[in-house]
Amino acid sequence: VLNFYLRLTEKTYLRRAYDIPLARQQFERKARFFFHAPSGTSRSDGEIEDVPVLWVNKADVGPIVLYLHGGAYVFGSPHTHSAMIGRLLRDIEASACLPKYRLAPESPFTAALEGAERDYLALVKTCSPIFICGDSAGGWLALALLARICAQNMPQPLGVFAFSPLTDCTFSNESIKSNARSDVMLPAERAGEMIALYRGDAAANDPGLSPVFGEFRNSCPVWLTAGDTEILYDDTIKMADRLRSQCVEGDVTIGRDLPHVWPIFHNILPEGRRSLLSDSHRISSLANSEAGN
Repeated sequence: VLNFYLRLTEKTYLRRAYDIPLARQQFERKARFFFHAPSGTSRSDGEIEDVPVLWVNKADVGPIVLYLHGGAYVFGSPHTHSAMIGRLLRDIEASACLPKYRLAPESPFTAALEGAERDYLALVKTCSPIFICGDSAGGWLALALLARICAQNMPQPLGVFAFSPLTDCTFSNESIKSNARSDVMLPAERAGEMIALYRGDAAANDPGLSPVFGEFRNSCPVWLTAGDTEILYDDTIKMADRLRSQCVEGDVTIGRDLPHVWPIFHNILPEGRRSLLSDSHRISSLANSEAGN
């Protein structure tokens, strides 16, 4: 039922969404209507390095999840994804920081990556265990940030989680074509156009744009999630292969016939709740192990 609805509404809308300010407003409205955080979730505005952030379940102790929201680098905000993060944190003692990173086309590459790096390094100073998470473009940004952390020998987070990330801006993966019909949300014919708004003139194989070309040796564990009918399915598979080839721990979860970033539909989708519960257990377990050391 959800797939039918998304194909009829969201995919049709995204095919025709050329007014970027309007698309941003529509996403905010839909998120308020469809996505609801668990009872007891707290949200508060703040700043890190002069960047507005939204804190979810902010606490003085425990791990911090740096969550980078999706939206093709063009739309989306901390508020559109805060309900999902509330669900992620529901059963564990942790905080999440969702930065309002700069969006394209007003701020193309490398604006979002540089902002995410500043936010991450500021959180590292708190001496709390840090996890980096993101979905879609935010998952892409999380992996690009990890590539930069590894390249510049910065302090490692405890783990990285990426839901349905784009990892290869060369668009050479077969699933862009083979899953064009089966993907119930993303119109394949507009993928290159949307990414070009952020990419600008940068080389498509730059690890900051295409983390599948990054170097990740000695990286923290990475967990990837994607659906087998997504146009970005191969992006996740190839990213997992790249990480395994460099001896990075972690895992990849492939959902059968599930939509792009299915955890965001946690209010109505059991698979979404299970995914978030599994990731919250990993966060809690790793943080407890770190505290024990």
